[in-house]
Amino acid sequence: MKIGILGAGNVGGALGAGWAKRGHQIVFGVRDRDAPDMLELLRRCDGHAKAGSPSDAAAFGGVIVNALPWEAAKALLPTLDLRSKILLDATNPLLPGLAGMEVGTTTSGAELVSQWAPGSRVVKIFNTTGFNNMSDPLYHGEPIPMLYCGDDQDAKATAAALAAALGFAPVDAGPLTNARLLEPAALLWIWLANKGGLSRNFAFHIVTR
Repeated sequence: MKIGILGAGNVGGALGAGWAKRGHQIVFGVRDRDAPDMLELLRRCDGHAKAGSPSDAAAFGGVIVNALPWEAAKALLPTLDLRSKILLDATNPLLPGLAGMEVGTTTSGAELVSQWAPGSRVVKIFNTTGFNNMSDPLYHGEPIPMLYCGDDQDAKATAAALAAALGFAPVDAGPLTNARLLEPAALLWIWLANKGGLSRNFAFHIVTR
């Protein structure tokens, strides 16, 4: 599969490297394709990834991943042609200093993303856990859940397959409006990891009786 990833930081890098190692073709859309961190990430991708501009990544992928910081996503997404693309939104609308969410309850970051990228098929996914869990989603040999939501069933099926390819157990969390629930869950994970004393090596799980 051809995947364009907007951003090559912790989340974009973990996702891209994981998919590249499973044979998917990746183009990272970045400002500086020759930055040392970018070159090191490409070395980790076993020859299945390149670096280009955000427009290059958007044109390359049938699937596009928004792995940008919130403010960068606001500025960049409206400038790209993402019509008909599956857009996996991994970004959370966080306020500086983890002071809260910029939007919530009556809308969500994902719903705004769908407005900034008209004609795209948005799925909220890869936002509720840390990048370390994206690199290794197994705990005691069991996959941790990856919640996702969206309004396009084919796009959701693709998102679920890509999550499963990384080792997650995908869980359909309903329509895109349920990003209003997933994004605060992400803030809880981040708070527990950074301020709650759990560090990054933990995950939420779902158990059934």
